[in-house]
Amino acid sequence: MTKEPQVDAAEHVAECLQLAVLLEVSAYPKPGNVHRTADFEETRYEHFVASAVALAPCFREAAQQGVLVAKGVISPDEIGTGKLIKDTVEHVKRWQRGGNTVLGTIMLLMPIASAAGIALTKNPFSASRLRKHIKRVVAATTPMDAVSVYEAILAAKPGGLGKAPKLDATDASSKQKILEDKISLWDVFKISSSWDSISSEWVNNYSITFDVGYPYFLETLEKTRDVNKATVHTFLKILSEIPDTLIARKSGVVKAEEISRQARQILQAGALTTRKGKEQLLLFDERLRDSKHRLNPGTTADLTAAVLAVATLNGYKP
Repeated sequence: MTKEPQVDAAEHVAECLQLAVLLEVSAYPKPGNVHRTADFEETRYEHFVASAVALAPCFREAAQQGVLVAKGVISPDEIGTGKLIKDTVEHVKRWQRGGNTVLGTIMLLMPIASAAGIALTKNPFSASRLRKHIKRVVAATTPMDAVSVYEAILAAKPGGLGKAPKLDATDASSKQKILEDKISLWDVFKISSSWDSISSEWVNNYSITFDVGYPYFLETLEKTRDVNKATVHTFLKILSEIPDTLIARKSGVVKAEEISRQARQILQAGALTTRKGKEQLLLFDERLRDSKHRLNPGTTADLTAAVLAVATLNGYKP
């Protein structure tokens, strides 16, 4: 009997998360975002594909840190999540000229990569074990992790960043205060969790990813047998229940809530599974596009990538 080849845990995690990023950006028509049939003027589909290529070794490094935690070589607070995020942002910038493509996705997926490295090392993988280890990873972050993420944000130059009332990323004194007061990255995200869904995921153990998006993705995939439909519908499901915080920062909470209502109506009309729903979805995609991207549900796209990360890690393959 021939033996099954042994899978390198870190390499496996990197491949799964790279696939998740590619599936997310390729899903169409993903309203208001770049997808395989629609570009922004300055950021195109191929910029996201290049970003996904760049992400693979970075995810591998994060997963390898998780493996070392599982083996007792390092402790969770030595993973260096902030530096991993910063190094990844800089690496992605070297691979494409389309500006900030995946900052939010990196922030969500880097803890998942390390947690998956832990989860895959000693026991059979499960989504529930992954979630438990994500909680360990984010809770163990340090003030240096926070400083590194601030530097990553400034390097990525994301749109719609705005000004935070406390520890603003664009304020040079914030990094000094973080170090002096020993404020961890988790603490920083706790402050911003009320107005940013990515921060909220960190401090609420990825509740949108695991409690809203992932079960809905599995259910829709089972019904449609079509990963594109399942991904677009999951994007709409998340958007319909959680107003996009990037839109809220750019255009206000009222507009973000209005867009969530429209997403809910399109899902109720069947979205990609009915002619009426598809027509409404295409119009929705068109309406959310303007040169300043004020109605771009970019945070929802990042959350959808996190859902796909959990799915691929748990065995989904197209």
